[in-house]
Amino acid sequence: MTKIAITQIGLCTPLGSNPDTVLNRLLAADTSAMVWRDDLLLQQQTLVGAVGDADLPQIAPELARFDCRNNQLLLAAAKSLQATVAAARVRYGADRIAVVLGTSTSGISKGEEALKYRAENGHFPAEYHYFQQELGSTSDFLRRVFDLDGPCYTLSTACSSSAKVFASGKRLLDANLADMVIVGGVDTLCKLTLNGFDALESVSKGHCNPFSANRDGINIGEGAALFALERGDNGILLSGIGESADAHHISAPHPEGEGAMAAMSAALADAGLTAADIDYINLHGTATPKNDAMESRAVTGIFGAEGPWCSSTKPLTGHALGAAGALEAAFCVLLLSDLNRRGGLPLQHWDGVADPADPKLRLVSAKAPRFWPKHVMSNSFAFGGSNASLIFSRSQADD
Repeated sequence: MTKIAITQIGLCTPLGSNPDTVLNRLLAADTSAMVWRDDLLLQQQTLVGAVGDADLPQIAPELARFDCRNNQLLLAAAKSLQATVAAARVRYGADRIAVVLGTSTSGISKGEEALKYRAENGHFPAEYHYFQQELGSTSDFLRRVFDLDGPCYTLSTACSSSAKVFASGKRLLDANLADMVIVGGVDTLCKLTLNGFDALESVSKGHCNPFSANRDGINIGEGAALFALERGDNGILLSGIGESADAHHISAPHPEGEGAMAAMSAALADAGLTAADIDYINLHGTATPKNDAMESRAVTGIFGAEGPWCSSTKPLTGHALGAAGALEAAFCVLLLSDLNRRGGLPLQHWDGVADPADPKLRLVSAKAPRFWPKHVMSNSFAFGGSNASLIFSRSQADD
């Protein structure tokens, strides 16, 4: 099978855009990016993970029809890939570079603003076009930013969207339809998703508290993360991918985690690894009662009672929905990078009150040993049982 190397990443997250900054805040369990907002939920405040507006670039006039906050987040992440993609265009040709992104909101916040304007003025603003909130516009925008002609499409499978893009990217490389694939995800805070999850009674009244007996729901976040995938066996590798679709329920996971277990098992098999080889798992860890109960059963079902160190990073960034898989994949890549040679894993930020009804996980605490992980897994589980698990590894050359 083709070995896939991650040759560059680009970030725009609540923890920052600079890899060193993001890693330091990740390891310190820095929750300062979580802010209270009163403009998203109806008649109440909510805690969200937000990217500062000062960090967002303006979209060029020739791409004005793509102008929305979602694409600004994406453009901010894309800046770190510009040199890598430019060199690849010379080496491979623009038609041999593909773009596959995941999103669930696209530019819907632009539509919300336009509807408010229409209610007040009787017509939509001149700069608004429905195209700005179409899911496919996200990938098309990035293709145009980089001036590419290869395959270009968007995946939208709710909270696993930007984890599943890695599988699509690997398939394009395996099939020799591309020599580089830019994968990733982006999602933006907006009223539609906040109020939708609130209607499901899934939004926390305070700070989300994954795997606690006191957990009461999620915090929503936003951000973007991009990756350049190429054939290769040096550096940090995309070593394993597992997908499943258990279709247990439209919004609730299978209570025993059957789909989650299938995805993790498939990822291990794809990587040629055993459960004992995994050093750390970035849990989906949404802090909803059903997800955490399911995931604790699924993880212990695959890895046993003394499994790898685990944590959920969503208390630091919020749950970025369609972008969550990409953001958390980026966190895993940073843990494997030279920036983390001194060793460290993301601390579990919670109240420490374990749920006696759920199997106990080996959650990262301040007492956990410091080491540089070799193989890490990232879990993304979505509505409808659309699940994905990714494994990233340091190559033999980095040992």
